[in-house]
Amino acid sequence: MSQASHAPLAEAVAALMPRARAELAELVSYRSVADPRQFPKSECEKAARWVADALRVEGFQDVALLDTPDGTQSVYGFLPGPEGAPTVLLYAHYDVQPPLDESAWISPPFELTERDGRWYGRGAADCKGGLVMHLTALRALREHGGVPVSVKVIAEGSEEQGTGGLQQYAEAHPELLAADTIVIGDTGNFRVGLPTVTATLRGMTLAEVSVETLEGNLHSGQFGGAAPDALAALIRILDSLRDESGSTTVDGLQPDASWQGLQYGEEEFRADAKVLDGVGLVGTGTIADRLWARPSVTVLGIDCPPVVGATPSVHASARALVSLRVPPGTDASKAQDALSAHLRSAAPWGARVKVTQRGEGQPFRADTSSPAYTAMAEAMRAAYDGTEMQVAGQGGSIPLCNTLAALYPGAEILLIGLSEPEAQIHAVNESVSPQELERMSLTEALFLANYAHSKRG
Repeated sequence: MSQASHAPLAEAVAALMPRARAELAELVSYRSVADPRQFPKSECEKAARWVADALRVEGFQDVALLDTPDGTQSVYGFLPGPEGAPTVLLYAHYDVQPPLDESAWISPPFELTERDGRWYGRGAADCKGGLVMHLTALRALREHGGVPVSVKVIAEGSEEQGTGGLQQYAEAHPELLAADTIVIGDTGNFRVGLPTVTATLRGMTLAEVSVETLEGNLHSGQFGGAAPDALAALIRILDSLRDESGSTTVDGLQPDASWQGLQYGEEEFRADAKVLDGVGLVGTGTIADRLWARPSVTVLGIDCPPVVGATPSVHASARALVSLRVPPGTDASKAQDALSAHLRSAAPWGARVKVTQRGEGQPFRADTSSPAYTAMAEAMRAAYDGTEMQVAGQGGSIPLCNTLAALYPGAEILLIGLSEPEAQIHAVNESVSPQELERMSLTEALFLANYAHSKRG
């Protein structure tokens, strides 16, 4: 589209932004963490009903709350387009990460707050903002000639937990999400103002490792120095997962692959990651190598007594939750096996080690040569005032992508979204840029128009 021809859509999106903010505020207010141990399940159910109601208002048919095998709900709806038009599946998820330390938030995590030109709140970017992006794009198109394609929307309720509910449901109902093109609204631009599609995703496996050495805790003065301490054993096991440079060293995984494509400057990364002065980065190779082409292990949590209230004890047991990210070309199931074997083999003093898998998602690689990418490049160029689309990798995981690729091998899959570095997703003070929300909503509207035109041509 020329600048003149897409101007009405741009004006429509701009006019819809107050509504987008109001809706995002309502969505953010739901504490939809898909973990009943932390937040009541009713919060996820409220968020799911909100999405279903929004789809009905927009004229979607067959709107349904899908009970997935992991005990969560995904929301589905279908909007028929003109006869013979292609079908586009739009994906986002309404579940969010826990807020972590709520006292560390400058403003309440479940109250959308505007500050310094950004909107703060858990899920504002990841990925409730993605749902609002989809709705805003469709509304803008409806105001200017109608939506030119048939649209399916699926909003997942357990993406952040990695429990695979929607994947299992899709495999059991393969006709439900069938589409010509799939737009995953759960990634983001390389940085604000630089339009980006994500071509690769690292896969993920979660492992809980438990260590036992004694029948019960012992007095450290009476037994310390000879009795095997389970917490000390766990620390040694976890330390074995990295070498002196900080590179991940899980036996059986390739540690030195390279990334070919958009590069990430070290100083840019330090600024984006907010690394403290004087603290070095971990790993070797380029930043892009480390983030997008190589495995990465992270200790997510350790169960042990807190400092306040701790007693002078040799610990009988301890456990940790470990995340392992793996690049395309590495099977996540085999990576889990390698991680489990590594954790067991690293146990000192004959400590008893049990490893339990808690989640898994396969890595993903998109075909960027497909016609849908041409349509997206044109849309991004128009929405971002002539700035060319970039292609990058992402260190995160979206397990559904591989399921959809397997179910619909002819479908083109694109990954876009709002989670640029300043968004600080999964951390305290998550936020979204309203300018990015506006431009990416316009991008999606232009893409749907471009894609429909390319199919008619």
